[in-house]
Amino acid sequence: MAVKRLRDYGLKSERLLWPTKGPSVFERELGVDELEQKLMLTTLEKAVAWAQTKSMWPDQFGLSCCAMEMIAIVASRYDIARFGMEAFRASPRQADLLIVSGRVAHKMAAPLRQIYDQMLEPKWVIAMGACASSGGMFNNYAVLQGVDKIVAVDIHVPGCPPRPEALLEGIVRLHEKVLAGVPPAYEIRGVAS
Repeated sequence: MAVKRLRDYGLKSERLLWPTKGPSVFERELGVDELEQKLMLTTLEKAVAWAQTKSMWPDQFGLSCCAMEMIAIVASRYDIARFGMEAFRASPRQADLLIVSGRVAHKMAAPLRQIYDQMLEPKWVIAMGACASSGGMFNNYAVLQGVDKIVAVDIHVPGCPPRPEALLEGIVRLHEKVLAGVPPAYEIRGVAS
C-alpha cells in the first residue's frame, strides 16, 4: 500500500507539491491512519450538513393533542435550544422543518400542502403521533390517513400522543440522517396525489 501524502488529501501548498521532496518530518510523525481527524479536515458537504443540523428552524403545525407535547419541548425541562431550534417560526418562508402534530382533516390537507410548498429547500418533515403518521384511531372519511399522502415525511414519531422525549428522539434521528448525507424525503420519493 502506498503511503498517502498530504497533497493526496487535497492540500496544495508549494512545499507539498514538489515531486522531489519525500515526506516531511511532520508527515512521518503524523502517520496516515487518522489524518482527517488529526488535522480536522472535512468536506464542504460535511460542513454544510453540520451547519444545517445546528440551525434547523421548525414551523409548527399543531392540530390536536400532540401539539401540547410539541409545545413542551421548548420549555426548560426539555430545552430544544441546545439543538439551535428554540425559535418556532410562524412563517413557512423562515422554516426548514415542518412538525405536523395531530390528526389532519381533509379540509386541512390543502393548507398543509400550501405551507409545505412555501418552505425553502432543503426542507424536512416530522410526522408526530399516530394520527399524523397513519390516521390513528380516526379511521373515517374526515381524517387523512397519514400525512405522507400529501407531503414527503422524513421521520415518523409514534405514540398517542408521543411524549416530548419521543419528539426529541425524532429530532436527533433527523439530525443523524442529515449528518450521514441522506437527502430529504422529497428528493428520494414522490408524494401520492
